[in-house]
Amino acid sequence: MDQSTTVKGIEEETSSDFPLFDRIESREHEQVVVCSEPQIGLKAIIAIHDTTLGPALGGVRMWNYNNEHEAMRDVLRLSRGMTYKAAISGLNLGGGKAVIIGDPKTEKSEALFRAFGRYVDGLAGRYITAEDVGIDVQDMEWVHMETKYVTGIPHYLGGSGDPSPVTAYGVYMGMKACTQKAYGSDSLSGRKIAIQGAGHVSSHLAEYLSNENAELYISDIDEEKVNEVAENTGATVVDPEDIYGLDVDIFSPCALGGIINDDTISQFKCDIIAGAANNVLDEENRHGQMLVDHGILYAPDYVINAGGLINVFCELEGYHRDRAYKQASRIYDTIYDILTYAENNETLTFQASNVLAEKRIDSVQRIHQIYAPNSNFSGRLGEMYMKDRY
Repeated sequence: MDQSTTVKGIEEETSSDFPLFDRIESREHEQVVVCSEPQIGLKAIIAIHDTTLGPALGGVRMWNYNNEHEAMRDVLRLSRGMTYKAAISGLNLGGGKAVIIGDPKTEKSEALFRAFGRYVDGLAGRYITAEDVGIDVQDMEWVHMETKYVTGIPHYLGGSGDPSPVTAYGVYMGMKACTQKAYGSDSLSGRKIAIQGAGHVSSHLAEYLSNENAELYISDIDEEKVNEVAENTGATVVDPEDIYGLDVDIFSPCALGGIINDDTISQFKCDIIAGAANNVLDEENRHGQMLVDHGILYAPDYVINAGGLINVFCELEGYHRDRAYKQASRIYDTIYDILTYAENNETLTFQASNVLAEKRIDSVQRIHQIYAPNSNFSGRLGEMYMKDRY
């Protein structure tokens, strides 16, 4: 297997219009690894953003990106978001992410995921991978054949399985916190909620909302998936192009990122945006401010969707389902505290979340100058990772 990194090739092809190192430095990433196995079709990027709090943990997603630039931009943004997600959630984890360029419906193979697993293993615990968009438990089992630095593995291998139900539960609790702040009650009964996307997380979220008698609307480019969710929950299926302009209380983006932008903000007729998708603000500051100007309350995505990360962290420490759900339920309080901080300090909600997350990272950096290595880790996490900077 060719272990060489192909960053040089990317630089040569894109240096004029894709300043790779500028992007890495501007987001303060520690390491980016480009993985290439042409014979089996592996094109992957692993980005490690920050390991102050612990090993970088974040899922690998498989997506048919239009080009390498798009994939690199996505992995850099996602890995940075994982750092803040772990910090604001009180987890002893750093931020990392990986992307595999390819069609998850037609290009998966055992060889591809085992090759990816070897690259993960070569990082010796600096990055721990997990399931993300386009990836399922079978894929994680193949990765696990080559490395122990993987979570979200099947129950029979000692893992927690699919983290989607816990992610959805955290989003559900975060929605209730937003509703409490906006309307003075956290009941979702009778609330009109539009869900964009009909994947694993969306389907579980729709069930939680349906059980509380919310009025649901849902869209997805995959007709089979969206019709199945609608049949199970009583949701109304909406054309993907029409989902933004529905007159609803809550818009819940649960597909890909960048969907809050110049084109969509003018269409929104909701009071709250709260969903499971990552990096939904195409431009954080500008579009975050535009939401405020439109009177829309925004739940920072990396906070409200932290249930999946919480679930796999619990797996590292010895998985207990009830503990994972209990910890995910605290997303309600975290979201409410962020909204209150933003209101009291007249700042955007994602900025408030960043401030609180950075405070925790900074405080732990000072603690690490005192305590011995591995003092904060237990179970599989303690066995898997020891930082070499002490």
